[in-house]
Amino acid sequence: MKKLLVILALSVPLPALAQDAPNTEVEEGLTLLERGAQMLFQGMMSEMEPTLQDMADAFAEAEPMLRDMLAMMDDLTNYHPPEIMPNGDIILRRKTPAEMAPVPDGEIEL
Repeated sequence: MKKLLVILALSVPLPALAQDAPNTEVEEGLTLLERGAQMLFQGMMSEMEPTLQDMADAFAEAEPMLRDMLAMMDDLTNYHPPEIMPNGDIILRRKTPAEMAPVPDGEIEL
């Protein structure tokens, strides 16, 4: 029992002592790794910037049309899920008033 207590007492401070001594190799390696990662991400962002700007411009042009379409559509819960026809057309069918009525007893049909 005494041996166990001695071992525990000696093992507790050892990790704390090991953390006090700085390891310059690891710190320099992390700094180099951080710098390398930063350079990599800066290069990626500089390559992606024109594409991101083109996407922002396209969205700015499409935004009024999307707002008009959403204003006409009302609430999406008033529609059935989209159907894709064999010729590739996509049909959005509006629910009838009977289909939009709430289900009795608070049950929701899935």
